[in-house]
Amino acid sequence: MSAQGHCILSHGFESGPDATKVTALAEVAERLGWTHERPDYTDLDAMREVSDLGDVYARVERLHARAVAAARRGRLVLAGSSLGAWISGQVSLRVPVAGLFLMAPPTRMGAAPPLQAADVPVSIVHGWHDELIPATAVVDWAHARSATLLLVDDAHRLADHVETAAQAFAGLLAGLRA
Repeated sequence: MSAQGHCILSHGFESGPDATKVTALAEVAERLGWTHERPDYTDLDAMREVSDLGDVYARVERLHARAVAAARRGRLVLAGSSLGAWISGQVSLRVPVAGLFLMAPPTRMGAAPPLQAADVPVSIVHGWHDELIPATAVVDWAHARSATLLLVDDAHRLADHVETAAQAFAGLLAGLRA
């Protein structure tokens, strides 16, 4: 683990560890002296017999196991996109983290518990025109926690704001410097 700490970057549903956004975050982490990893959840996303979103709770457990191991070695930041953001929030309640970075976080997901997060610095990037998660729900969630929130003129995938998200992630990590 680096002197700064370690980042676990979780991709969204039906995406992968080489997805554009988590790759951009990995480059930022490396540049700022943080180690990083990008777990692969594609096998769990394919488990449609469990739910329309695959095996969400197995995703939580996979991230939890990695987070426990990383937290033993030093400071930990969890980051994720969409479903990856939701599981990052859930795991932050069970493992000590220094901060959370959430892109297009679902505040509600069917029968699953609402989005929750530890009381740590939280930075969020969300699209005004997100077709899956209303921006107003994310504004309300962020407001209740005094989280940093950047709303951009984009849809759920934040495809036009990958660099903007990377810059926001850099801001979060810089604010956590040892």
